[in-house]
Amino acid sequence: QVQLVESGGGLVQPGGSLRLSCAASGTIFSINAMRWYRQAPGKQRELVATITSADSTNYTVSVKGRFTISRDNAKNAVYLQMNSLKPEDTAVYYCNVISRDGAHRLRDTWGQGTQVTVSS
Repeated sequence: QVQLVESGGGLVQPGGSLRLSCAASGTIFSINAMRWYRQAPGKQRELVATITSADSTNYTVSVKGRFTISRDNAKNAVYLQMNSLKPEDTAVYYCNVISRDGAHRLRDTWGQGTQVTVSS
């Protein structure tokens, strides 16, 4: 079993910044991709950012240049630095981790979600 604990959400004014964190624990042999998704009310869940085991990153167009995804392999953690936040960034943010256990079985694990609200 793999568990993810997210933190860092909150209320911020437009133009402000937040940093989300997600720490993985449990039966982890290796971690492949780590991702952040978000889901706004009444909308489908959207992939925001991805970081691979080779530290290759990818972002959805709407956050490029404003958000930065990073990882700390020693802590099995992934972060999302969000700058220049806009009201349309308001959503519940979820981290997602693809990992392998000691038997090399793939695990696809989701965090519980953290609310980000951008409003004046």
